[in-house]
Amino acid sequence: MKINIETVENLTEDEVIIRCRKPTKTVQRIYQLIADEAAASPRLVFYKKNEEYYFPFNDVLFFETSGDNVYAHTADDSFSIKFRLYELLEMLPGHFVRAAKSTIINIRHVLSIDRNLASSSLVQFHGSHKKVYVSRLYYQALKCRLNERSNYED
Repeated sequence: MKINIETVENLTEDEVIIRCRKPTKTVQRIYQLIADEAAASPRLVFYKKNEEYYFPFNDVLFFETSGDNVYAHTADDSFSIKFRLYELLEMLPGHFVRAAKSTIINIRHVLSIDRNLASSSLVQFHGSHKKVYVSRLYYQALKCRLNERSNYED
């Protein structure tokens, strides 16, 4: 595999191009790492009372709506944000997945899913007591993404 860096002074934005014969697992992994790094810089302001917080998306376990508000949950705290869930889905890295109409989860923090065939399944996270439900409608897509995550971690 050849790796090159080309400096172009008149670019308005950095650009990364990956050229390959076919998208192998290694190429897909490189793409995902670059995409995640590009998206990891904090572009959101998190609010708690009168304070503003700035931290990377990767610290967030899940986002959920409650009434007219959207909250970002970390392992031991929650913060309000000023975006709607559909807006978040457009700006979040690929490891954030819709789990229900009112929930987006970070699959990197998923510890387990207690599957319930009759209703919603319960998702538990690493290092936190917090849990969320994944609806039957979104379960298969979530399961597929978790399997992809397992393949990247090999």
